[in-house]
Order: sequence, then C-alpha cells, then structure tokens
Amino acid sequence: MALRGDWLPALAAFESAARHQNFAHAGEELHLTASAVSHHVRKLESRLGVALFQRHARGVSLTAEGRQLADAASDALTDLDGVLAVLRAGRDDRDRVRVDTLHSLAHVWLIPRLPGLVAAHPQIRLTVDTKTALTRFDDGGPDFAIRHGSGHWPGLTAHHLMDDALFPVAAPTLPGLDRVRSAADVATLPLVSDLGRQGWADWFRAADVHPAALDERHVFSDSTDALEAAAFGFGAALAREKIVTAYLASGRLVRLPGPVVPARWNYHVVYPAHRRLRPAAQMVVDWLLREAGTNPAPL
Repeated sequence: MALRGDWLPALAAFESAARHQNFAHAGEELHLTASAVSHHVRKLESRLGVALFQRHARGVSLTAEGRQLADAASDALTDLDGVLAVLRAGRDDRDRVRVDTLHSLAHVWLIPRLPGLVAAHPQIRLTVDTKTALTRFDDGGPDFAIRHGSGHWPGLTAHHLMDDALFPVAAPTLPGLDRVRSAADVATLPLVSDLGRQGWADWFRAADVHPAALDERHVFSDSTDALEAAAFGFGAALAREKIVTAYLASGRLVRLPGPVVPARWNYHVVYPAHRRLRPAAQMVVDWLLREAGTNPAPL
C-alpha cells in the first residue's frame, strides 16, 4: 500500500501521542487540541483496521500493533530529522552546537571550563543561551539543554550530569560573622534568598534549628546574583555547591557552620527523545559528562 500525503498528519499525531503516552501532551507539542490528536489517531486506526491504543480511565497505552507502528514512525522521523538538520544547517554549520542552560551554571561552572573544550575540540563552535524558562526544542532551537530538576521530563531524554548540595555562605566582612558558631547562629544574620525550590526553611529544618522568624531581607531571581549580593555583604546566602566553589576559593565568600544538605533537584543534559544528537553536539555532551565527573571547578 502506497503512503499517501494525507496520511502524514495522522502519523505525526500518532507518533507524538505514542511518545508521550498522552493525547494532551501530544497536542501541546503539535499546537493542537487533545481532541484533534484523538481524531487523527482514530482516523489512522480506521484506515489500518487495528487498534493502536488501549483507552482507559487513567489515559492511554499502546497495543502491540501500536508499539510496532510507533517504533517504525520514531525511526523514520529520527532519520528525517537528521537529514533536515543537515540541509537546514548547511555544511559550514555542522560544527555549530547550540546549548541552553541556566545563567548561574553558565557563569560559574560552564564558561570557566570552555578553554578545555576548545583545546580538546578546536572545530566546535558554541552558541550558549541562558534562560530560566523551560527550553522549547523548536526548529532552529538548541541541540540540547542543561536543566535543573528531577530528571524526568515527558518527551525528553535526560542524562544525569551532576548532583548538588546546599550550605550557607557569607562575606568574611559581614557584620556579626565573628559571633556565628553554630547553625542556630546563622539564623541571627540577615539572609539573602533566591527563587530556588529549596530554601532557608529547608536548610534550617535539616539543621534541626527552628527560628521564630527568618530575616530574608533580599531576594534575587538568579542564584549567581544572590551569591554576588552575599559577597558584597548584603547577608548570608544559601549556596549551591556547584556554583559557589570559585567564590570560596577566591575568599570572597566563606562557609558558615551547619550541615551540607543534598539537593532534591540536580543537573541533567536533555534533548528530544525522538531525536539523535548530531555528532558535534554528542561530542560536547560527552565532554560535559567527563567534566562533571572528573574535574573540580577551576579558579
């Protein structure tokens, strides 16, 4: 049976729904409603004469026939995506790698290491975009992103990059620092906060300290800005281990008493599950994983 052009929208909707195991998530990806995705899938099932999904109260799951078609569709789209990427980028752009990451991680962890990447792979050309919003992998978007989270995102392949941990820091010149001898004493200092999902309340709970109130005087949306504020004497900051190392090494910040609390969310390299990384992007990802596993932060 020849594959006619009017099959393609239904196949695209099916492939996305199969990958997400969810019509609503597929609709978000394709800019359709969940009912439109369902209509495409039912149209495909009618033409093929087989059920591709089992529908139940909790959602949908693939039948054996659906799994067979999903595997073939995924392979075909991956191959097409690779060819289109080459045609779109052109020969001169094959070594250009586009990366999205957090400003805090780029500023104090990634950028200081980039001379090592250039030395190992001088042909690589990077475009680094920093943002707090979740990355959209649209046409012309990044090859991959570095995300801070649980490691589970629908439709994305995630490689664990590195764990993180939290502990308090302050400028050595912060007034009152000479009286800080314990985690309880940290609560007497003015506190600097960021918008991280683990904050001062979590750290004091882990330290078994229960202050009547927390003096969180200054709040910054970015973790690096919070560390900079602490370095200028605004107060004590709750630092993430991976982005504070250079501040400690330079002496701009010092560690305060109290526990090191493992972070509930960590760093991951992510990219669309249906897409193979281009060779240049895979080279950078491999380098990142080696850096995270073997090399301390440079000064």
